[in-house]
Amino acid sequence: MVSAQAVNLTVSDVAEKHLDVLLHKRPALFGTDGIRGTVGELLTPTLALQVGYWAGQVLKQQTPDAPFILGQDSRTSSDMLAMALSAGLTSAGIEVWHLGLCPTPVVAYLTQASRAMGGVMISASHNPPEDNGIKFFDTHGAKLSRTLQQEIEGHLHEAADLSLATDCGQYCARPELVQTYVDAIQRPLVSAVNFQGLRVVLDLAWGAAVRLAPEVFKAMGAEVICLHDCPDGSRINVRCGSTHLQPLQAAVKRHKAHLGFAFDGDADRVLAVDSQGRPVDGDYILYLWGCCLQQQQRLPGDVIVSTVMSNLGFEHAWKRQGGTLVRSAVGDQYVHAEMCRHGAMLGGEQSGHILCPHYGISGDGLLTALHLSAIVRQSGMSLAELLDGSFQTYPQVLKNVQVLDRDRRATWQSCEPLQQLLAEAEADMGDQGRVLVRASGTEPVIRVMVEAATIDLTQHWTERLVTAVQTHLG
Repeated sequence: MVSAQAVNLTVSDVAEKHLDVLLHKRPALFGTDGIRGTVGELLTPTLALQVGYWAGQVLKQQTPDAPFILGQDSRTSSDMLAMALSAGLTSAGIEVWHLGLCPTPVVAYLTQASRAMGGVMISASHNPPEDNGIKFFDTHGAKLSRTLQQEIEGHLHEAADLSLATDCGQYCARPELVQTYVDAIQRPLVSAVNFQGLRVVLDLAWGAAVRLAPEVFKAMGAEVICLHDCPDGSRINVRCGSTHLQPLQAAVKRHKAHLGFAFDGDADRVLAVDSQGRPVDGDYILYLWGCCLQQQQRLPGDVIVSTVMSNLGFEHAWKRQGGTLVRSAVGDQYVHAEMCRHGAMLGGEQSGHILCPHYGISGDGLLTALHLSAIVRQSGMSLAELLDGSFQTYPQVLKNVQVLDRDRRATWQSCEPLQQLLAEAEADMGDQGRVLVRASGTEPVIRVMVEAATIDLTQHWTERLVTAVQTHLG
């Protein structure tokens, strides 16, 4: 245990002028998944210190006299940001429990289970190594509300002469708490199923799940083959993990495995691969898990919540099952909001971010991988057979078009030539396809997604729309 009394900092000590420049450079500091950006540009120790202090000041008004849970991924910058954030929190008089390297859902779970004031994860999820991020959770383990984010950000703009060392908290290393999470996600499965005889390949992306995921699958009886299984912040997500499935696909076929799973850097999402090397994205995971919960009569209203990115093939198949697919904006916080609105018990994103309140309080790649494996084992079929019996996706193409100008990204909907082309595309495809154009909340890109009944139609409109974005916005 280290006393925070050693921390005696003021805004001038941490370069208030630099902080002011950062905040004015990007007025909306919090994006769709916390604060995320390039280390040394947006994300600096200065900013992390201030964010920690003001997050503590804001959240302790709601839940006083409680600890704050902190976790991090393997990025080379995560130690630096975690220490700066801890200094800010302890300077606000808060006790910090640092879990060390762990997946994001561990922070969410332990925040709720320990009745903490809040939780924070240092990670940029699937982003490249040079990026990092700060994700906050409230006392219930949910992503921090937009109202609270704005309150924290408002204080950051106003903090000109604030002295930080007014009320000192404590810093405690608590890695042993991670086992509480492990026990919680295994408990519903261990008495119902085991994975003996199941050969599984895990691509751990050099990230947050390198220790936990193999341990949990082995404890369930599986034979485990690991890829990219050391914490390496300089290679996290680089040509591996959930955004690059090729290494996993090759390994599954090479080792004759029954299935494989690829996590992202903070393991809050997962994608699967069947024994033939075919990708199994979040749409298929939601469909298979939805059918299972529907049979168990544990899916209220037979509702699944997904995003505007989900494939039409999935939507039509779920309707044939008698279910309803509710679409939300992209981002797990929007999925969660729609789930609460409809009383849904299953939701998620095509990217593999799945939420099932029966078993967890946040998107959780490891929990999802365990339950998909259990579905395979209990069905008596292979994942490939389950996939063949599910649905066919419409051809879908997603292109990221770099738009560095933030104002142009934010106001793309006022671009008249692009709007005219969108209207033309929608009229041409009718009910045989759809188009989605949106500005990313985590990267400097405009995402263009087109899906249609034929690949020719999909590619035709993708190319035209990407060219329009490059011409008028890029």
